[in-house]
Amino acid sequence: MRDLVFVAFLMALFATGFRRPFLFVLAYAYVDIIAPQRLTYWLLNSVPVSMIAAALAMLSWAIVDDKRNARVAPRQGLMLLLLFYCWMTTIGAQFPVEAAFKWEWVWKALAFAIFLPLTLTTRLRIEGLALYMVLCAASIIIVGGIKTLASGGGYGVLNLMVSNNAGLYESSTISAIAIAIIPLILHLMKFGTVFPPDWRVKLFGVALIFACLLIPVGTEARTGLVCIGVLAVLLLRDARRRILYLGLMAAAGMLAIPFLPQSFTQRMGTIGEYQADSSASSRVAVWKWTWDYAKDHPLGGGFDAFRGNNLRIEKVETETVGAVRDVTKTIEYDQARAYHSAYFEMLGEQGYPGLLIWLSIQLGGLWRMEILRRRYRGAGPDQHWIASLATALQNGQVIYLVGAAFIAIAIQPFALMMIALQIGLDTYAGRRTKAQAFQPMGGPRTRAAPTAA
Repeated sequence: MRDLVFVAFLMALFATGFRRPFLFVLAYAYVDIIAPQRLTYWLLNSVPVSMIAAALAMLSWAIVDDKRNARVAPRQGLMLLLLFYCWMTTIGAQFPVEAAFKWEWVWKALAFAIFLPLTLTTRLRIEGLALYMVLCAASIIIVGGIKTLASGGGYGVLNLMVSNNAGLYESSTISAIAIAIIPLILHLMKFGTVFPPDWRVKLFGVALIFACLLIPVGTEARTGLVCIGVLAVLLLRDARRRILYLGLMAAAGMLAIPFLPQSFTQRMGTIGEYQADSSASSRVAVWKWTWDYAKDHPLGGGFDAFRGNNLRIEKVETETVGAVRDVTKTIEYDQARAYHSAYFEMLGEQGYPGLLIWLSIQLGGLWRMEILRRRYRGAGPDQHWIASLATALQNGQVIYLVGAAFIAIAIQPFALMMIALQIGLDTYAGRRTKAQAFQPMGGPRTRAAPTAA
């Protein structure tokens, strides 16, 4: 039944897409985020739906779309450079078979992220993509939130529609992304035009934010709790009554504790005791190995280079009985342990050059969104949404970067779409400012916006 529904959806999309090419862009976003081929049992498992949607989006844009306002920004050039560099390291990868398998989806995600800003030429398209991304992620988050309320979830137990530990269906990844989209939800609740803000939109937005906060509880992902803390700090920046905000946050945290599952509180308690936790201590061991590996392979070992590691993991457990404090040390051995960090993932796989390019893309986004946030913060009603969206995308990226310190999601399609949104907003704002600055000969001129990045 799911196959037939999606086939009908594709047929309807094909019938209208070449009149409205941006529909194919949204179709790709849906396919890339939801991955419907994982939800079905027959047809879609054998059809490259992601490739089809991407090809239709690019072809319809090339043939039909108005390209007068399309601009290429420097960060698109950096992503193209990263794409080329990843191709080079894949050719000389230490594990060529595994590297080729990862390269198969990495190049598609990077290529579409490079193409996507070319289509974001109007406010409606920018908002449409942001809304579609939120709703696609919401289809997973709402399911996870309901199951958490019903069962309390559990580490490795919460089933997000499919038994597939990849993409947004991976517990730590969905926990980080769920918190990262909360600023976008808040923006759409206030400045949305597709669904104008009324009580229904605000009610749905509040409920969705609650579901997002439930995801780290249901998955028991420690990364999610760290991301919630980062979100609280970021929202404090724009809070008008900060003392009241801090008081409400503290009260909400205290009220939530009695309702949290005991397994969740116990797992979160291990954050400060990484040496006693096998998962956390093994991550530290992998990071040390990767640092040493990069010294011998400064240009990287290609995708999945972690498969060559052999780890010696030292665990330290402390038990206090009365006045006696007993410390027990145990040694464990492991191999082919994944990076569990986007930063070490880039360092081990792409070396120092790849890590530098990736960091430049990320830091460039934070810098450009800060410029837009300050420039349009005091703008009129028709432009203030730019500052709000820039703030939301900046906050979301900060949360992603913090979460990525503990998850190997350096090239995560959803995060790449957020970067594409940043570039689209930046080029749109720069083009709009230059148009307003232009005056006929002899007329007054205002200072134009800096070059979009």
